[in-house]
Amino acid sequence: MIKRIFLTVLAVSLCLAASAAAQWTPPKSLTWYWQLQGTPKIQPVQASDFDGFDNSAATVAKFHAAGQKAICYIDVGTWENWRSDAGKFPASVKGATNGWPGERWLDVRQIATLAPIMSARFQMCAAKGFDAVEPDNMDGWENSTGFPISGAQQIAYNKWVAQAVHAVGLAVFQKNDPEQAGSLQPSFNGVIDEQCNQYSECNLLTPYLTAGKPVLDAEYRGYPGFCAADAKAGIMGALFNTALDGRVFKHCW
Repeated sequence: MIKRIFLTVLAVSLCLAASAAAQWTPPKSLTWYWQLQGTPKIQPVQASDFDGFDNSAATVAKFHAAGQKAICYIDVGTWENWRSDAGKFPASVKGATNGWPGERWLDVRQIATLAPIMSARFQMCAAKGFDAVEPDNMDGWENSTGFPISGAQQIAYNKWVAQAVHAVGLAVFQKNDPEQAGSLQPSFNGVIDEQCNQYSECNLLTPYLTAGKPVLDAEYRGYPGFCAADAKAGIMGALFNTALDGRVFKHCW
């Protein structure tokens, strides 16, 4: 019996070690591309970020064949009425609209309710062969969600997201919420932020740069003016259009 228990523990340990070894560690100077609508283009970058629901394992394989890593876009902070699992969200977790058609903020205080739904999404990303996850809308606490979400409760949920993504063997990027980057950085492999130059928030992402992790900055105006600031800070900045449909991509590196 003791021998059997030992062998079981050893097998579990080896599996965990293999998972950890396989997990991608994004480099600080990561060239990247972001497209959430339409067929994602293969650009000359190290990693591409595209929708996890709308793209197949075959699409992910094409990016791998081009020598790239693939980042799986998944919304963890709002309910989207067009997703295949939309019916799994109870009414109690759906709050106010976030301004985008068909989307409503989620009550991230209810981690126990959201956990099985989000875990299934992360497992889908892993099954399709993605290397990392971009969990969107992680900043409900500073928006009008319809729920009294505190900064601490948002941190608790965001850290749970990071832990759950790592549990399926993938890297994970913090998405926005720069004000809490200092608390979140140890749990994430990098950060993807929007308009940190436009809103004078890039300095808040310094904890990631200090830790040698990538800061990926998406701006929607001001190119190429913001590039000098990004380059000086070590931030990987690029210009996109807000539709993120591949029509605009001008990078700073």
